[in-house]
Amino acid sequence: MAKRLIWLGLAAAIIFPVLLAANSPFLQWRGPVYIIAGFAGIFGLCVLLIQPLLAGQMLPNVSPIKSRRLHQWAGAFLILSVLVHVIGLWFTSPPDVIDVLLFRSPTPFSVWGVVAMWAVFATGALAIFRNRLRMRPRNWKRLHLVLGAIIVSGTVVHALLIEGAMETISKTLLCALVVLAFASAAVRTRGLR
Repeated sequence: MAKRLIWLGLAAAIIFPVLLAANSPFLQWRGPVYIIAGFAGIFGLCVLLIQPLLAGQMLPNVSPIKSRRLHQWAGAFLILSVLVHVIGLWFTSPPDVIDVLLFRSPTPFSVWGVVAMWAVFATGALAIFRNRLRMRPRNWKRLHLVLGAIIVSGTVVHALLIEGAMETISKTLLCALVVLAFASAAVRTRGLR
């Protein structure tokens, strides 16, 4: 019963914010490319809830090997989500995206998003070139954890500062769960690997 509740809670934490965002009145004045870009960001935030749960092997009935494999696939999906988010926003307003990437944007949420984006890309590169870098497992794990902290904190602040399609309460709860999941996984993974 407890295992089912965990899975139901995880599903609810992801599905409700997405459904509420899909019914947002803000979407009425937006084109399809902008909506796709926005939802790519929302899906990326949802993946950030799952990632630490997989890394910390905290999901019931998921073996350590499967958990690691799913963590890798979720990381790839996160990179894809970030790319779709940024490229979609580029198509809707290239000057704004250039300002954001060059840290010239007047909107404070932009800086947090760009820092998180580069940390996502750095984490992906670190994972891809892990064997070639010949880092000690302990050092790789520490660097991966630091980058994860940057991703989570940057993304959460980015999401909380934006007034957009996501409903405020469900977005805040999702962000809180992402931080809690990351902190729990950071503590738990000390004994793993």
